[in-house]
Amino acid sequence: MSRPLDSDQDLIRSDVRAWLAQQEAKELLRFITCGSVDDGKSTLIGRLLYESKQIFDDQLAALESDSKRHGTQGEGIDFALLVDGLSAEREQGITIDVAYRFFTSALRKFIVADTPGHEQYTRNMVTGASTADLAVLLVDARKGVLTQTRRHSYLASLVGIRRFVLAVNKMDLVNYDQGAFDAICADYRLFAEQIGIKNWVPIPVSGLAGDNVMSRSEPMPWYDGPTLLEHLDAVPLDAEADAAKPFRLPVQWVNRPNQNFRGFSGQIASGSIGPGAEVRVLPSGRLTRIERVATMDGDQAEAVAGQSVTVTFADEVDCSRGDVIAAAGDPPEAADQFEATIVWMAEDELLPGRGYWMKIGTQLVTATVQQPKYEVNVNTLEHLAAPTLALNAIGIAEVATDREIVFEPYAVEGSSSNKALGGFILIDKLTNATVACGMLHFALRRALNIHRQHLDVSRETHAQIKGQRPAVLWFTGLSGAGKSTIANLVEKKLVARGRHTFLLDGDNVRHGLNRDLGFTETDRIENIRRVGEVARLMSDAGLIVLSAFISPFRAERDMVRAMVPEGEFFEIFVDTPLAEAEKRDVKGLYAKARAGELKNFTGIDSPYEPPERAEIRIDTTELSADQAADRIVEELLKRR
Repeated sequence: MSRPLDSDQDLIRSDVRAWLAQQEAKELLRFITCGSVDDGKSTLIGRLLYESKQIFDDQLAALESDSKRHGTQGEGIDFALLVDGLSAEREQGITIDVAYRFFTSALRKFIVADTPGHEQYTRNMVTGASTADLAVLLVDARKGVLTQTRRHSYLASLVGIRRFVLAVNKMDLVNYDQGAFDAICADYRLFAEQIGIKNWVPIPVSGLAGDNVMSRSEPMPWYDGPTLLEHLDAVPLDAEADAAKPFRLPVQWVNRPNQNFRGFSGQIASGSIGPGAEVRVLPSGRLTRIERVATMDGDQAEAVAGQSVTVTFADEVDCSRGDVIAAAGDPPEAADQFEATIVWMAEDELLPGRGYWMKIGTQLVTATVQQPKYEVNVNTLEHLAAPTLALNAIGIAEVATDREIVFEPYAVEGSSSNKALGGFILIDKLTNATVACGMLHFALRRALNIHRQHLDVSRETHAQIKGQRPAVLWFTGLSGAGKSTIANLVEKKLVARGRHTFLLDGDNVRHGLNRDLGFTETDRIENIRRVGEVARLMSDAGLIVLSAFISPFRAERDMVRAMVPEGEFFEIFVDTPLAEAEKRDVKGLYAKARAGELKNFTGIDSPYEPPERAEIRIDTTELSADQAADRIVEELLKRR
């Protein structure tokens, strides 16, 4: 069994229920340990767990055994092994994943996240920091403030942590020298001022020896501040600040167990709510009143930030997952273009213009990131020119979403800030991997000033006048596959049947509209985005638009598909093997690419992603161009 704190043992013996109630009533502080590799984060947490008597007897026995096999302290206990549970962590002596541990003191409950110090796993550190109230930033007394020290400070500040402990660790290895401690504090103070960290407390510690962790250090009589645990017990919490902000409830689930009940469930992000309160449902802006506030414990007269609730409305108002229920008199904004800070967490670079899934609160939309305005150098805080963002890069960029989202600035200063509606992640649509996290600053003015103009002549009227249904026929395939040839024949056959058409050809468009674009992945994405917008406008005019482009990436073809109404986009895969396409290389492009004279050539040194759900597939090894055109026309007319 675990060993309770000495102060609790008498109460446990006399009234265990009272002791459990006392534990439940304690305030909860979430904090992280962060810093550079081998600064002693895991050892410090292990020491806290050990001295707070949060280790079960069998865990202690296993720790003593593991310390002899995997430890770094000879015959002594290696406290880091209490936290580093992965075999790779024990083999390498580093933290890889985020490890969460729970412990208590006489005054508080704690959840601590031990985050990795290695630069490769910075994304894991951001994950741990995103829910923390305080950061314990460790610095090796022998090494001082390092690049990763600065990076973790900057990231922790970005995700909203405003209270820091500078734990100068391994003081025993510098003979508890006050001069070494003071020099590190002076160095960090300069950096903290630059990035706006105002609330930080320096503490000299030794996680291994236990100095100033839970008890005061005899070898450091020159230090008269709090121990680490004393500071963690006393630091103010921000829970009341969220409750004082305007009411916000992102809807996670429409709760409809039967025909007599329809509620809207989620966790209150800020503020408080009770029956009778007037609220606004966003982004629609509809007003209503709260009828009930239901919880697992029954209906409540009031619910506050942090509680998970189900609310019902006094009247029928449309509301669904992703909507936000807010205080009627103080609602958040809705917009579709923003400035944001982005922390890139993927091995593959950001592709400006590519569509990523953006998850913000309970909202899921498609978002595109423009070329960054600049990247931040975490050492000097210089603003560097950056065409893209690589792994662990931090940049400022403009972000556009495919529809309006409800948001508030992420910044924690002021009553309008909101982590739930200001923080987001970006997800790769192909792999479903999280590639970035970000913080919204503000909506762009042009997004607020530009509104869609109502047009009296609708797209349906344009189509009716032409006597046809609009469509976008999107021909995709390798260079030399025959896309342009087949598209040209399809247009001739459609015109012969009295259809109104227009052909957008890849080469022709690059002579005009897209003459400023090259053939990098970023430029190719922008090429397809522009063509997609033109195709959409032409289909709005009632035309059948034929677009013949290599368009090698599925994400961009799906982006164009999403631009037009369902049922009007026809992806036509002109499927030609690479060897066959090279034989038809009348322009000599493949030969130049093979010789290294053409860079980023699809099929040679740039990938082609075949369609997975093409409406029509044409095998050019079996069909002639004319036969392929006949089949496409037949399929189009049959489906319409």
